Amino acid sequence: MAGNLIEFTDANFQTEVLDAKGPVLVDFWAPWCGPCLKLTPTIEALASEYAGKVKVGKLNTDDNHKTAAGFGISSIPTVILFHDGKQVEKIVGTNAKERYAKAFEALIGK
Repeated sequence: MAGNLIEFTDANFQTEVLDAKGPVLVDFWAPWCGPCLKLTPTIEALASEYAGKVKVGKLNTDDNHKTAAGFGISSIPTVILFHDGKQVEKIVGTNAKERYAKAFEALIGK
């Protein structure tokens, strides 16, 4: 994972996401998924721009079936935003960076 991105897994999801204070973005993806690969530079840019304000990471659905299934991930990419361990927004498909930034700004203000 590049820069400030965190690799979320079945093993660390509870600690890194559900027990975390503040906003967390989780990008559910797979290496064979073209739209997922297209979204990666956006997620990496957000991780850099919001470092210290929002925890940003990716969860490979091929390697972490338990967590993906637990959140009902049926299409990828799916981005879920959490705040204080609670799911607050689910965004399916690729979107412009501004779409995620707007969601971050709303969470940072909480």
